[in-house]
Amino acid sequence: MALQRHEATFRRLAADELDAWRKIPPAVASDCMNRSQVMHARIKPVVTGQPLCGQARTVQAMAGDCLPICEAIALAEPGDILVVDAGGVEDTAVWGGVMTFEATLRKIGGAVIDGAVRDIAEIRASGLPMFCRAAVPRGPHHGFGGIVDGTVSVAGAAVSPGDIVLANDDGVVVVPLRQSAAVLQAAQAHLAKEDGWIAGLRAGKTIKELFGFPEPTIVR
Repeated sequence: MALQRHEATFRRLAADELDAWRKIPPAVASDCMNRSQVMHARIKPVVTGQPLCGQARTVQAMAGDCLPICEAIALAEPGDILVVDAGGVEDTAVWGGVMTFEATLRKIGGAVIDGAVRDIAEIRASGLPMFCRAAVPRGPHHGFGGIVDGTVSVAGAAVSPGDIVLANDDGVVVVPLRQSAAVLQAAQAHLAKEDGWIAGLRAGKTIKELFGFPEPTIVR
């Protein structure tokens, strides 16, 4: 398979827009998209307490091959999030320490990989937010090919270049760029509503009362 690259022509979010998104938890964003666009539960952070927020640059890699990911690192702009469909392969890493070093130099905002990585200590020390399926010592091939900046399916979520990637210790959610304004507005309203629920609980109400849950049927 050849290495292919699509021309990525997406709208770059302004700094204030990204700042607004950094306040939105992935869980709230997914709730506002009808519980959709959530990656599989196996995709988790290498370092907990290290959230991620930015616009996606996508990669579809042949199993066990890091070539297209290296191409994406070279193309990415500061703050971009590399989102990689590595086929969910867990016994061959497609990302390692040297790639981490270049990504850090280029000020990439983080990476999400549906596959395995290695050199975990170097990833932790770098401060690069990394979400992946597994870690394993076996290294990748170089040159089987893949696709950069195409639309991909990564761990159950559709991702296109420019989409907004949100991640924390819960996992990863992807917000399609075309829906971003509406989802952001809904998410901000949802957070305000949650503040109201917390205020109600402090005042002595129950979740049942706040949510209007029905009364149970009494069994005698």
